[in-house]
Amino acid sequence: MMLTQLAGVVLAAAEHEEAAPLIAPPFVIGGVMLGFLFLLMFITVSFTNLGNRHEAKDEHSDPHRQHTNKHDHGQGEAASHH
Repeated sequence: MMLTQLAGVVLAAAEHEEAAPLIAPPFVIGGVMLGFLFLLMFITVSFTNLGNRHEAKDEHSDPHRQHTNKHDHGQGEAASHH
């Protein structure tokens, strides 16, 4: 009962208010947003091969390094065994 009264009040209030003015028609706003997302996607895809530009080089062992190398895939002795 209370929800139907609330729905009636909301509908009555919505009938008296005007919609806010838009700077462009809705399909233009949607098209601009879609174009912006495509631009961001193009920028993201253009950086996908960035790691393949140069040959991989062996990393030197630094004893003062904060984090141990946990990604050596069995080529060396890992500092911690999880």
